[in-house]
Amino acid sequence: MNKDLSTSVIARQNILNNSYALSQLETHLALGGLQYEGDTVFAKAQTADILAVDERTIDRYLNGHAEELKANGYQILKGKALRNIKLAYVDDTGVVDIIDPKAPSLGVLTFRAVLNMAMLVTDSERAKAIRSRMLDIVIDVVAEKAGGHTKYINQRDEDYLPAAYVEDSYRKQKRRKNSASSLVKVPCPSFRSRPTRAFCCSLPQEVWQASDLGGD
Repeated sequence: MNKDLSTSVIARQNILNNSYALSQLETHLALGGLQYEGDTVFAKAQTADILAVDERTIDRYLNGHAEELKANGYQILKGKALRNIKLAYVDDTGVVDIIDPKAPSLGVLTFRAVLNMAMLVTDSERAKAIRSRMLDIVIDVVAEKAGGHTKYINQRDEDYLPAAYVEDSYRKQKRRKNSASSLVKVPCPSFRSRPTRAFCCSLPQEVWQASDLGGD
């Protein structure tokens, strides 16, 4: 649930460490951003606009969760890196207020870091809405990758997600292993229900990593 993302580091990283889910989130959320060295980045001002808060709020969370946000892509551009992004947008009038040509540094967040920020900010209805949409997308990704059909999904079946991952992991191991004795023997039931938001947040990291939905 939304509150799990805002209070649990594990719940946040279960999603943020998942490269396939991140690609789907980037496509469906369509937050915009600046293109820089093959990646999408957001200045603090853009992040504040996305979450409908002021920059002071963004700074407060950057200070309070510095280690986590840096690990998920927040960085401060200086020197050559800063010159490069300024040159890339020197003729873009829409970026003038975002990138001060005289600023000695520029704090930017990757898409992953913006999602991280949206998970953390609790005093914003926009952030809450993004968290809700984020979980809906992740749930559909999980159901799709586990062989489910999202149009027939029932969110109330809380046993779906862990069992679906175990089944998916089992099938992959069976294909990869030649020796029957090396297989992990787990039940392989049929699933027609949708994983719940609570399980998306609480699923152990090793289970996420056991399937194609695992992180990098």
